[in-house]
Amino acid sequence: MPFLTTLNFFMFIDQAKIYVRAGSGGNGCNSFFHDKRVKRGKPDGGDGGNGGDVIIKAAKSVQTLLDFQYRRHFKAQRGIHGSSNNRKGKTGELLEILMPLGTVVKDVATGLVLRDLANDETPVIIAKGGKGGKGNSRHRDATIGEPGEEKEIALELKLIADIGIIGYPNAGKSTFISKISSAKSKVADYPFTTKRPILGIVRHFGDQVLTFCDMPGLIQGAHEGRGLGDRFLRHIERTRLLLHMVDVSMLERTDPYGDFLSINRELELYGGNLTGKKKIIALNKIDSPDSKKGIKLIEERINEKVFPISALTGEGIKELLDYIFKAAGTDVGE
Repeated sequence: MPFLTTLNFFMFIDQAKIYVRAGSGGNGCNSFFHDKRVKRGKPDGGDGGNGGDVIIKAAKSVQTLLDFQYRRHFKAQRGIHGSSNNRKGKTGELLEILMPLGTVVKDVATGLVLRDLANDETPVIIAKGGKGGKGNSRHRDATIGEPGEEKEIALELKLIADIGIIGYPNAGKSTFISKISSAKSKVADYPFTTKRPILGIVRHFGDQVLTFCDMPGLIQGAHEGRGLGDRFLRHIERTRLLLHMVDVSMLERTDPYGDFLSINRELELYGGNLTGKKKIIALNKIDSPDSKKGIKLIEERINEKVFPISALTGEGIKELLDYIFKAAGTDVGE
């Protein structure tokens, strides 16, 4: 069995809205040089400092948008006003906001994607600080600083995982990820026990590592939001491949082939790149007495490789993981 480790979130928040405001520029100074020997002093007002920018940056240390549920307003420092003797005001300090890798940042007003932090940790300016006003040292009236940019920003987190585990509720996805990693999600014999994506890291073939994402069970109409399916489906957009888990126990669900088609249909209707994504089919619950009948119903109708497994007992899991690690493009031997 693989070496086990985990990524599990205390509270998973994948959507938020925040308000950002860059710093305004400092005002230019209106000043004249004073000296008892000079009857009419020259203008010597300095420029105001520029306002601080608001920047965003992806950070591996941040795993959820939870913090943005409690703090929604972010403001950078304004520039310092200019002063006499041609002294320029100090530039306001920038404000850096850390976000999870995989966050899509959108401008609420325009709907435009400002940045997709899929795997880029390079800082990006999200709101530009205002320019400082000009002092009167240029023989013209001093000007006030420009206001900083203000924006309402929508944040949408799409988890970055290698393998997305999909299937109907109670197909055994949570039991499977609990078996192959130390990720823990609620397991019970009723649907919708998993209410948020769960990440589990699996080490296999010695030092090869993949991240698995246990998706909450999908149902018919998931692409339209039934069962929050549309929110969950976006978390598998970035995966390398999908592990489609089908319940063949013939107990609660007696049409495994229909379940298989239904989930594929939801992927098609959701759109994006999910339809063309490589899929591996696992036929789960072969420990059930009637599972052979369920396996036959699948194998007679699809011309694809399938992996009968029992997430409960572990039967067939090593062979499945061998195949997954090779299909995902990891550098492993035969």
